Amino acid sequence: QVQLQESGPGLVKPSQTLSLTCTVSGGSITTNNYRWSWNRQPPGKGLEWMGLITDTGSTFYSPSLKSRTSIFRDTSKNQFTLQLSSVTPEDTAVYYCVRSEVGWGPRDWGQGTQVTVSS
Repeated sequence: QVQLQESGPGLVKPSQTLSLTCTVSGGSITTNNYRWSWNRQPPGKGLEWMGLITDTGSTFYSPSLKSRTSIFRDTSKNQFTLQLSSVTPEDTAVYYCVRSEVGWGPRDWGQGTQVTVSS
């Protein structure tokens, strides 16, 4: 069974860069036909897709966040990382990493991690 676990600071100051890592166990992030994404849910709002990295390392980002978002991976550790720059309080949310299968959609979710942007 594939498990995903987010880790990173729970509090980030405005204008800083938020960095979260998703550690995957029970399966490889290089397995064909799987995508690894970051999603977030601000308080009182719906889920927002932020971007993904594919099994081959290609990346795709939400147009609204593209200028501030970077996703990269460490295959030796079976981890992928989200960096979101120039954060504001509007970036306060629960952040989730997700494994999706091509043609089938989301398969496995991390438990989510709360990130608050505040001075």
